[in-house]
Amino acid sequence: MTAERSGYDAAELVRCAVARGVTVGTAESLTGGALASAIVTVAGASACFEGAVVSYSHAVKERVLGVSHELLEERGAVDPQVAAAMARGARESLGVDWAVSTTGVAGPEPHDGHPVGTVFVGIAGPGVERVERLDVSGDRAEIRQATVDRALDALTTQISFPANA
Repeated sequence: MTAERSGYDAAELVRCAVARGVTVGTAESLTGGALASAIVTVAGASACFEGAVVSYSHAVKERVLGVSHELLEERGAVDPQVAAAMARGARESLGVDWAVSTTGVAGPEPHDGHPVGTVFVGIAGPGVERVERLDVSGDRAEIRQATVDRALDALTTQISFPANA
């Protein structure tokens, strides 16, 4: 994956969520609030966006999002199971219908044995839980932006499925 934008953007997420009558929230590590910022930049976002948890540390992932200490100790934060737990935790703690999470390595150095550009995006919604692995190239800013773009697209795609209406 490159840092070029493709797919749904924040405006389309807001439009889709409002049309479906659902609420959304984010749980962010790698993106540090950039995903929530992209959403709230859209006029009318308050009709669907409830909030965000920026969980850069393991302690916040545990305390606020309910990610198990054991999972974080065993797997580290850059892990698909952690991404899934973050999305579930955001759904619960924010009281939203849909949540998206981001965790990964933006660099400049590898982290916990994972190369720069390893990213996991988690989605949790009614009866839906998905995690997508991204292998993103670029510098720190490009990796973070590509993650925001992909998270917006992935969440919008899930919300827009007719079966999830």
